[in-house]
Amino acid sequence: MDRRILSIGFLLAACFLSQLYYPLIAWATLPKADKVVVIKSKRVLILLKDGEIIKSYKVSLGKNPVGPKAQGGDRKTPEGSYVLDSKKANSKFYLAIHISYPNKSDILNAQKLGVSPGNSIAIHGLPKDFEDIDKFQRRLDWTDGCIALTNAEMDEIWQLVSEGTPIEIKP
Repeated sequence: MDRRILSIGFLLAACFLSQLYYPLIAWATLPKADKVVVIKSKRVLILLKDGEIIKSYKVSLGKNPVGPKAQGGDRKTPEGSYVLDSKKANSKFYLAIHISYPNKSDILNAQKLGVSPGNSIAIHGLPKDFEDIDKFQRRLDWTDGCIALTNAEMDEIWQLVSEGTPIEIKP
């Protein structure tokens, strides 16, 4: 009887631990992405390797998501071709991967308008002290122009995307 209870306890513990580590095992078997595509109208971020989809995620965008970013403070997520140029583990948001916005075209467009193009656009998780809202954050666009995911999703992307990876942000 005691041996049977011990076996059941061991089995339950193994099941519990496998649920905790499954996400780690799942992304650990995926190849590194060589391109990231964001389709703003669909609120999706797609990781690609050799043109094939590795993984996709639902995202939140800037509070004013329609149209390309024209200037700092417009709360729009940029549109165009950029590079994920640096990672910041200790940002005010959980794990931030900086996007090389503004590019030359963005700078020229802002100059024509007589405004600053803005900067500090990133893919990131949730702000500190708001981790518990998790997937609820997807129900609205809440950033100042960034691309936001859950913290668990950022853990995956952090491992699957290297600095220097191109990102294309489409309308």
